[in-house]
Amino acid sequence: MAATGQVAGGLTEYDRQVLTAVNAGAASLSFVGSGFIVLCYVLFKELRKFSFKLVFYLALSDMLCSFFSMVGDPSRGFFCYSHGYSTHFFCVASFLWTTTIAFTLHRTVVRHKTDVEDMEAMFHLYVWGTSLVMTVVRSIGNNHSHLGTWCWSQSGRTGKAIHFITFYMPLWGAILYNGFTYFQVISMLKNARRMAVGMSDRAYQSDARAEMKALNRWGYYPLILIGAWAFGTINRIHDFIEPGHKIFWLSLLDVGTSALMGLFNSIAYGLNSSVRRAIYERFWPDRLQRWFPNSSRFRNQQQESELVALKIEDQH
Repeated sequence: MAATGQVAGGLTEYDRQVLTAVNAGAASLSFVGSGFIVLCYVLFKELRKFSFKLVFYLALSDMLCSFFSMVGDPSRGFFCYSHGYSTHFFCVASFLWTTTIAFTLHRTVVRHKTDVEDMEAMFHLYVWGTSLVMTVVRSIGNNHSHLGTWCWSQSGRTGKAIHFITFYMPLWGAILYNGFTYFQVISMLKNARRMAVGMSDRAYQSDARAEMKALNRWGYYPLILIGAWAFGTINRIHDFIEPGHKIFWLSLLDVGTSALMGLFNSIAYGLNSSVRRAIYERFWPDRLQRWFPNSSRFRNQQQESELVALKIEDQH
């Protein structure tokens, strides 16, 4: 895969087979998880709001990134190159879409703007354009070598440095941006909640509690990217410093966690109350609802767990 191509060099044939199997298994889980979110968006019209549309684009990028990672190397020629380009492109697009979600949340909650839907074209230009530029630039200094199941592996320092610049630097920039954005949003809501308590505004206190419950979950989202790519980053740095000394367990963690990014994103961003309610209302028969009356709470939910949808819908 594009993000982990160079780990195969210097390892035994058995080690490469283990890494290949782990990569394929983890990428398959991500493909299924991301595909489920894409399918929900296609099937349920009630989910086609702007907030979930961004989640759909994120899931679509994850699904394609996982697909090309899972496929591995179909041949040594053109398909090997296209595999490397495609995986890099969609993996970059994936973490860039998380920044658009964070931006939308910040603009609606902190800045109280209602124009985020008008910025969809800019989001596409930003994500796909940046992904394309990073993918093209990465080809500089790349020898397009073939190692095990991975294509587009860098053996020289120039290629490795450009790989780090075109993938890991934007990645950690996205992580820092998301973390700073969510911190600002959570801080603002905490201040609003304290003011509501001071004014004994019970209605506002109730709203603030619902928002804080949602934000407590959103606050962990930057950790998804950290958990998925921390070992990969360490592995890239180690490989650059000591190119002839590969650490198998570090490579294993690198491959396994990065390939699971799509699954992590689909659970965190996609499996919210709106999706669960849509599935419940479509597939839970009325007869069973009478047998299990307590389950009707999903239909009566008034608060959305994803705060973006809550804010945008309230302001339109």
